[in-house]
Amino acid sequence: MKKILIIENIHESGIELLKDKKDYIFEIIDNPDPIFVKKKIDDCDAVVLRTFKLNAELINSAKKLQIISRHGVGYDNVDLDIIKKKNITLAITATANAVAVTEHVFFMMLNISKSHDMYDKCVKSGEFSKRKQLPKTIELCNKKILIVGFGRIGQSLIKRCIGFEMEIFVYDPFIDESKINSLGGKKVSNINSIIKNMDYVSVHVPLNDKTRNLINLNNMKTMKKTAILINAARGGVINESDLEEALNKNYIFGAGLDVFEKEPPDINNPLLKNKKVFLSPHVASFTEECMQRMSKETIQNIIDFFEKKLDKSMIVKL
Repeated sequence: MKKILIIENIHESGIELLKDKKDYIFEIIDNPDPIFVKKKIDDCDAVVLRTFKLNAELINSAKKLQIISRHGVGYDNVDLDIIKKKNITLAITATANAVAVTEHVFFMMLNISKSHDMYDKCVKSGEFSKRKQLPKTIELCNKKILIVGFGRIGQSLIKRCIGFEMEIFVYDPFIDESKINSLGGKKVSNINSIIKNMDYVSVHVPLNDKTRNLINLNNMKTMKKTAILINAARGGVINESDLEEALNKNYIFGAGLDVFEKEPPDINNPLLKNKKVFLSPHVASFTEECMQRMSKETIQNIIDFFEKKLDKSMIVKL
């Protein structure tokens, strides 16, 4: 009998996969705290993990733990050194969230380019007749976009960009140029040399030592004054204090952030009051359809692992 600890609730569609499995039992901890999790994780064979931080102390107390199945694709809330040392498998929902995140990126790009609620307020406030006095907005058509990171989300994004007739550039040192070309993009080898020509930059890389502060004041200074930055990946890839300065000094036009260096962000974070930033609370994947897919994939990864048929593309290489 395999015991699964589900830390933070997931969509019922994933739970349903376990109800017909006689070899599995599970327990759901909603609103978890580290002390309670430590008691519960002791005899678990598998853990389902959302945003809760699974640190070294908790992992070391899990004597039977064989697999951590992330409800998502990021894993900066897992102590990788410890799970590598203990030979614990880390799985992600590699295919579930690409469409939802991509649509959220377009939601942000369009909201910023079209000045989000400006038109709505104009009509609702009874100022319809002043429409000709409103600032002009921006079209996406024929604009240049740099996609930073070309995994499943980046590859999903390029399809939508083609639909908007954008000119697409891709930075990802791990993807062959032929692959990028075949999907309609142009591979670039250096962010700093290309970013100055871009109208949009959308970030889709994990946060690590190489990507932290990848977008910073030095390269933002060189960007077009009409440029728009989007981060729906991980906070810290775009340096927040540098972004605040770049916006205030009009180095760039605007930014959309779904993720932050600290989550939730401090209430005194100046970006929260900056009118040039469009914000959302790390919800790019929070569509009904995506929650169902992620829940199913998270649980299926555990089942496939114990049945020795887990797809290698779901496993994080440590």
